[in-house]
Amino acid sequence: MAPQRGTGSGAEAELPEYSGQYRLEACLGSGGMGVVHLATSTSGLRLAVKVVHAEFAKDPEFRGRFRQEVAAARQVSGAFTAPVVDADTDSPRPWMATLFIPGPTLSEHIKRNGPMPPGQLRRLMAGLAEALRDIHRAGVVHRDLKPSNVLLAEDGPKVIDFGISRPKDSELRTETGKLIGTPPFMAPEQFRRPREVGPAADIFALGSVTVHAATGRGPFDSDSPYVVAYQVVHDEPDLTGVPPNLAPLVRACLTKEPEDRPTADELMRELRSVAASYDTQSFIPSQREREREREREKERQGAGWTAVPAPGPTAVAAPGPAAAPGPGPTADRDGDGDGYGDAYGDKYRGRYRDTNTGRGVDENAGAEEVAGTASGTDSGTGAGTSTNTNTGTGTGTGTGTNTGTGTGTGVGAGPGVGAGRRVPGQARDGERGGGGARVGARLRRRALFVAGSVVLVAGGGFASAQMWGGGGGATPAPRASRAAAAAPAVEAWATKPAAKNRTAPQCSYGAGKLLCAQPGLVSALDPADGSVLWRHTVEGAGALSAGAPPVESGGLVQVLAGRSRRVQALDPDTGKVRWERDVSGYAAQRFVGGTLLLTSADGTVTGVDSATGDTVWNRRIPGQPEAYFTSFDGDRSAYVASVTGEGAAARTRVTAVDPETGDVRWDARLDGQLEPVGTARDGSLFFSAIGGSYPDTVAVVRYDPGTRQTVRVELPVRLEQAHAVVRGDVVYLLSGASGALVAVDMKARAQVWRTETGVTRGSTPAAGERYVYFTSSDGRLLAVDGRKGRLSGQTASRLGDPELITSARPEPVVIDGRVCAGTLDGTVLGLDGNDPASW
Repeated sequence: MAPQRGTGSGAEAELPEYSGQYRLEACLGSGGMGVVHLATSTSGLRLAVKVVHAEFAKDPEFRGRFRQEVAAARQVSGAFTAPVVDADTDSPRPWMATLFIPGPTLSEHIKRNGPMPPGQLRRLMAGLAEALRDIHRAGVVHRDLKPSNVLLAEDGPKVIDFGISRPKDSELRTETGKLIGTPPFMAPEQFRRPREVGPAADIFALGSVTVHAATGRGPFDSDSPYVVAYQVVHDEPDLTGVPPNLAPLVRACLTKEPEDRPTADELMRELRSVAASYDTQSFIPSQREREREREREKERQGAGWTAVPAPGPTAVAAPGPAAAPGPGPTADRDGDGDGYGDAYGDKYRGRYRDTNTGRGVDENAGAEEVAGTASGTDSGTGAGTSTNTNTGTGTGTGTGTNTGTGTGTGVGAGPGVGAGRRVPGQARDGERGGGGARVGARLRRRALFVAGSVVLVAGGGFASAQMWGGGGGATPAPRASRAAAAAPAVEAWATKPAAKNRTAPQCSYGAGKLLCAQPGLVSALDPADGSVLWRHTVEGAGALSAGAPPVESGGLVQVLAGRSRRVQALDPDTGKVRWERDVSGYAAQRFVGGTLLLTSADGTVTGVDSATGDTVWNRRIPGQPEAYFTSFDGDRSAYVASVTGEGAAARTRVTAVDPETGDVRWDARLDGQLEPVGTARDGSLFFSAIGGSYPDTVAVVRYDPGTRQTVRVELPVRLEQAHAVVRGDVVYLLSGASGALVAVDMKARAQVWRTETGVTRGSTPAAGERYVYFTSSDGRLLAVDGRKGRLSGQTASRLGDPELITSARPEPVVIDGRVCAGTLDGTVLGLDGNDPASW
């Protein structure tokens, strides 16, 4: 416990008397992030109140993060967590109050009573599955589910400690290259790529927690965290002592690949079939049926958690930036958010390596470089039962048994005829079994472990936080095999336009070519195979604006030479200069359609014919003293937006201009501080609404100039430094600060999902028919399913010259089913945009 730093009522007091209207009666625990108090409301309601330390209260960045976490915590509040009762993020000392829930943690219970009996274990597993289902539906991935974060309350388990947010210098923030979690309960992807963590990681942790509850140890136990990490990634779990009827489900949860694990819904369905008793029907209130209560009471008298009194008040972790501490040396509620606190804490505390300086084998190495991975073909196994028998034949690179509608057998890696119900942990049609080696494109994964020791590498985690629209409980359809995919395969390629240039190419598509710029060089590539069609040397190429690529306008390739501030128009077939013009006297330049718009410092706009370089018009834009234009692909208008007023009084004047004539097409004054982000086919304009003292996006706005109607959709959690792209009626926003990616359906007038990518300083996203693409600051290209918000694929890191600083990330370009993007080492990639899993 951290030393107590003062008492009183002032903002500097570490133990104040009140937080809001709640009297703080006792200190439940303290840590590096804050203090957790037992408190009571005016009506006598008992609460656990987390109060942030005074030094963090002075940090504007931390306040912003804490504000976001409070909003997210309200989404999580439900039957299986500690509900958020109240919070004040603007107080001199920010605080959050959650309902106080008496009861021991699972860790405390196992230490005092030993392993759980089978019936109680089934109820625990079902209750945690229900909890994770609700948590994932709310758009959150816990990432640190472990015995000390499970409270055993009278009405079932409660999942606590959602301390995801940490201050800038936190020792366990993923942004600094560290890992978050407790090794025995972490999933393989948390070691391989900590920024690739989604809901499946919580399912893996559930399996490990179940083993701990059944045996008193973890499935990958060792005294060394490095050995534990190696075993988690490479070895099979030790399920000795797990009841036979639960072992298959636990093994399914502990499958190495995230996509092969069951979802929480699938797990709940399978648990219902484990036993005929009511014990597996989740945690049902005792008053429903006396028989159920009698059965439970028998087990409680034997070794139930409700018969064991808690050793004093037990804190409920506020789902904010720090874990809520609790009593006893084994509690994980010490407030420091370090991911420890139970039996594993003393062994592992302080023994992580900084992944920014750790050494590891190249994660994109070939098959021969991957320790413990066999090359060759995949294999898959499946099983099922029914009254009908079907046999099917598939094609592929391996052999496997797959189930048809009834008991069926398939020969080959492809699916058998018909589709049987997949038991979690068994292979899907056309896929390998849980223990098989992934080959093909997956052989490019890097080895993380060398000579028996684990190396924790930096990179970035992908913590997917699903926000499901609608029920979200339907069984997902089996994935189609690649052989059955309707879209033709696209051959991948990688090209370096300049062999010795290690700066990120900025690319666009025009004149049937991929047009890329690096300092001093413009290149045209064939999007089909990546071959370089021509190169043109130009001083400071690629500086049309911050990180902007060359563009096609007026039938020519337009490039701005940065140092000389001259526009050069190149022949798209040869790269030869067709015309050039000095633009050094202008404050801004923008190509829209076939026109170059040049804005002077006094607000005068000059329209230049992009095909000839001739001036065609010169005028001011009414009501826009500073005409800085925005435009979007496929839209023939240029837009100017200017803001007056601040806060609630802010107003944005938007003017749509015909770039060929300079005429105003429409003009509107809209409420709020708005930034145009895209257009719809019907002519509507989309905006991100900025709010607060930081440049945070708080809402998405759609304005229809035809009807002059405005639709505004508030974001549940604001986004910092957001970049946006529009596809149809959906606006995708990627936070440059936190890496959160959200999808806002303006037709449905709701945010439909949110994914925590962990990619800070990512590029502006690009949207294809199915996927959303963006690049990261470590040179990766990532794809997220635009319908579900799940990570679908990513490339390996490609880092550039460490002495060069690249402020703008290369924006991906989508071309007829292919996605292309520059990387930090100077390579341009062309990949199958319809199959990100093959990357």
